[in-house]
Amino acid sequence: MAAVPMERGLIEKIFYRNSRELVFYALRWFGICASLAAIRMTGRRTERWKKDMKLLPTLFAAALVQLAAFAPAEAGSNLDEVKSAGVLKIGTEGTYAPFTYHDANGALVGFDVEIGEAVAKRLGVKAEFLEGKWDGLIAGLDANRYDTVINQVGITEERKKKYDFSEPYIASKAVLIVKGDNEEIKDFADLKGKKSAQSLTSNFGKLAEASGAELVGTDGFDQSIQLVLTGRADATINDSLSFLDFKKQKPNANVRIAAEKPDADYSGIILRKDEPELLAAINKALAEIKADGTYEKISQKYFGADVSK
Repeated sequence: MAAVPMERGLIEKIFYRNSRELVFYALRWFGICASLAAIRMTGRRTERWKKDMKLLPTLFAAALVQLAAFAPAEAGSNLDEVKSAGVLKIGTEGTYAPFTYHDANGALVGFDVEIGEAVAKRLGVKAEFLEGKWDGLIAGLDANRYDTVINQVGITEERKKKYDFSEPYIASKAVLIVKGDNEEIKDFADLKGKKSAQSLTSNFGKLAEASGAELVGTDGFDQSIQLVLTGRADATINDSLSFLDFKKQKPNANVRIAAEKPDADYSGIILRKDEPELLAAINKALAEIKADGTYEKISQKYFGADVSK
């Protein structure tokens, strides 16, 4: 069978992966279908129809290429892409001390930042941090904005349905924080009918809601604390480590812990599902930095203790 000649520039069009190209081919395909319908009605094969028939294999191949551009990457392929690029792209807040925040000079620092850098180093690449608000941070994985999120992300069954997690690298407890002179709220059950300042998609927000609180949405921990201090919220639930760091930085802040959950929550590095090679490499890197003392050094720097236990 003779090869079908292609129009000039069509090769470039095929391999230019752009959604507008996909629309173009879809419309062209629709035109061919319209031609076929006209033939069935009239029985006439026009010159336009003959030209369309010659283009049919080309358009079909182009459509396949375009669809492939939107298909998810094969399992495990992302590790090769990371190493080829020489960069591990990491999503993080940049406003959540002491895990990820900016110092007085504006540099991005924090426990999770240094953990991310240490993991990337073990992979033989550099860490590149991309900042965003918490409520949209994990969704950035779906948009392929970055490879992982390192931001004290709690490991939950709900999240595990959609994403993969590394082995846990942080253990902490949820605490209920109120204004210093608030004697009405003494336990999580006392949140019923009260206002709790929370990031709406966080585990802490869900805990507050389950306790009967009305949620007041915030961008993060610092804003939540400010709402409690100004009386716009009655309480906030957050991580014990974050609160201890906050009090260390602002010892005179008029907030206190009213209650603490007895069981520890665990956090891990989160990434897209079906990337087993990248997940295995990250777990190996975490094991290495724990074994050689790097993890404990970073943990002592920010918390004065090993927070993996």
